[in-house]
Amino acid sequence: MIESTTNELGWMLDDVLKVPEARHAILLSADGMLRAHSADIGRDDAERLAAGLSGVQSISRSTAEFCGTPGTPWRQTLIEFAHGYVFLAAAGEGAYLAVSTSQDVDMEAVTYRMHKLVDRLGRELTSPVRRDTGPVAQGGSPA
Repeated sequence: MIESTTNELGWMLDDVLKVPEARHAILLSADGMLRAHSADIGRDDAERLAAGLSGVQSISRSTAEFCGTPGTPWRQTLIEFAHGYVFLAAAGEGAYLAVSTSQDVDMEAVTYRMHKLVDRLGRELTSPVRRDTGPVAQGGSPA
């Protein structure tokens, strides 16, 4: 994927960090692949966090029935730590936007800016589901 190699969308993620106390932003695919990262986080850290946050999203989505309606679409997860937050939001089909902040951030401002960024980027943030995973083994059948 070109974005993953060149970080073409990284500069757009920096816009979310204009909120005081916002630290880092990454864009990831549903399968945990890094699509883009803000300038202030290294590629290796961003890749590691993308993999972990993909799992967080999956677990969050699996708890929809706890809200009363099984199958309700997942939209956002908030993780709170002693010294900050991680916001994880849907950013199109198969793509997620994550932003980390300090504990003193204006949570509403971060969420608003994240959703505005998702709206602005539109189709560029979608990550289509992988369909062709390579040739089928001889004698096997597609899954």
